[in-house]
Amino acid sequence: MSNPILNEDRFSARERILDGEPMTIQGTVSKIFMLFACLIAGAAISIYTMLTTPDMTGLMIAAGGIIGFLLVLVTCFNIKIAKYTAAPYALMEGLVLGAFSALFEAQWYGIVFQAILGTFAVLFVMLMLYKARMIQYTDKFAAVLKTALLSILVIYLIQFVASFFGRGIPFIWESGAIGIGFSIFVVVIAAMALIQDFFFIESASQNMLSKDYEWYGAMGLMITLVWLYTEILRLLAKLNSRN
Repeated sequence: MSNPILNEDRFSARERILDGEPMTIQGTVSKIFMLFACLIAGAAISIYTMLTTPDMTGLMIAAGGIIGFLLVLVTCFNIKIAKYTAAPYALMEGLVLGAFSALFEAQWYGIVFQAILGTFAVLFVMLMLYKARMIQYTDKFAAVLKTALLSILVIYLIQFVASFFGRGIPFIWESGAIGIGFSIFVVVIAAMALIQDFFFIESASQNMLSKDYEWYGAMGLMITLVWLYTEILRLLAKLNSRN
């Protein structure tokens, strides 16, 4: 699911600094690379654990998911701690994604590389479209995006609850036309969410927010990219299962 921490409501006058070093786009980018390093480290630990102690895989995925969620939750309420929570969050997500990706790779060789390539391709295209102002973050864009994100979240929650009763939403998780169409829709919404992230990072730097927002912005973008990657991976899996 898209990141819940980046939105324009964070731009309050009291957050602006009158002295000291403000947030910059360049500083945010450097922190994004640091988070990617933590993500890769977590994935490496995850894969190593699966190979050496496979019985720990389930516990590792559960722990990584729960801790990662809690880190995001506490950061939503205290931006200042993002510099302490962003790296651990990326590491926890790496633990989950490493195991998650390994399971898909074991069934469809090369699918993880395709998903990674697709994720960075989408990131590059959306960044170019944003920089060229071909897609702009307007009030209407924000309203439509939030509606779509909420709808997807509700679907995921219904599926999560239904799974405890051995049930689920029919068709959308399958490899049929409806399932593939749903995955394409979610990937498109995840790609659109990147525009929100770009807008936040750019606007936060223009509003002279504190240096802490570099970690906050980097963490938010990482959340969206993780979501985008998992949805592209699911889409590719559905397409491959039809062959």
